[in-house]
Parts: sequence; structure tokens; C-alpha cells
Amino acid sequence: MSRRVAIIDGHPDPSRSRFVHGLADAYAEGAGRVGHETRRIEVATLDLPLLRSRADWEGEPVAAVRAVQETIAWAQHLVILYPLWMGDMPALLKGFFEQVLRPGFAIAAGAKPGRHGLLGGRSAEVIVTMGMPAFFYRFFYGAHSVKALERNILKLAGIGPVTHTLIGSVEGSAESRAGWLQEVYGLGEAGRVALIR
Repeated sequence: MSRRVAIIDGHPDPSRSRFVHGLADAYAEGAGRVGHETRRIEVATLDLPLLRSRADWEGEPVAAVRAVQETIAWAQHLVILYPLWMGDMPALLKGFFEQVLRPGFAIAAGAKPGRHGLLGGRSAEVIVTMGMPAFFYRFFYGAHSVKALERNILKLAGIGPVTHTLIGSVEGSAESRAGWLQEVYGLGEAGRVALIR
């Protein structure tokens, strides 16, 4: 069964040499090969101001934000890719989520706890690259940025289930990178939530 997939490439550097961009390409190619529809959101190319107040957050979004919201509303599955920077997602990606997941779109204004998400019916796969070994990040640090993204952002908006793929030691061999590109290509072919790895 084909799915509608929004690929959110969260690397803040637009240089195509970044591995995250290659992973996003691999996912899109795999998804396209089997007939899934994909749309790309490249955070590095968006001109989004940072929010500085509650009034900004609750105000009318700019046109670029509305376009991203349309893509997310269209999607059945979200794929979010980013590099781990200082133990977390890059600030530009965090600012992107603050801009896009606003009251009235992702969160119901004044809803009771646990009943505020407006984006139910969508699943997500989070793919994170890092310089350290992935097992070290998972077991020593508890994969805290991934858990925070799942609990504090995606679940709040009603998105779930959420699974994740951690790709460690990205500055390693060309062979290991090729293997990860192939695995992410396979995730694209599946177009659905994979097992947590």
C-alpha cells in the first residue's frame, strides 16, 4: 500500500556534502521506487525567523510556515533526519518545530493534558547521525534528544507511533556509510514505521 511521506531534512547546512542530505535522498529514492509519494522539507533552505514571545507563537504564521504545515497535513508518515549537535538537534531545527507546530495546527488551544494533539493518524521515523558510536549515545546518554523530540514535540502534536534509527561513527569508512544509505533506502521502500534499532 502506498503512503504519503514528508521527509524533513533537518541539517542546517545546505551543502550537499552533508551525510544527512544523502540519507534523505536515499529514503526518497527507496520510497519512490515502490510508489510512495514523497515531499521534501529542507530546513536549511527555509527563511524562518526565531520566535521570541508567546504572541509570536500564537500569531499568524508567515507563508513559508504555512507551506510546511500543508505538507505535514498532507503526509501520513514523517521522516525527520538531523545530525546530533552538542547532544541535541541543531537549533535551526528546534526553531523550525516551534514555528510550524503552532496552536490551531498541531496543538489545540486550551485542551486538557493528553488531549491536545491535532496531528493524530501520522507516524514518524527519526534518523539521527552522530560522531560517537550509536550504542554509547543510546546507553550512556539515554538517547535523550530523541526521547525529548518524541515526548515533547511529536507526541504533544498527536504523532505516533515514533521509532528511531541512530547512525553512529558517521566519519568512519565509506563502506559503513554505504551500508547506512542502503538501510535508509530500505526504510523508504517500507514507507512505514520500522523496528526501533
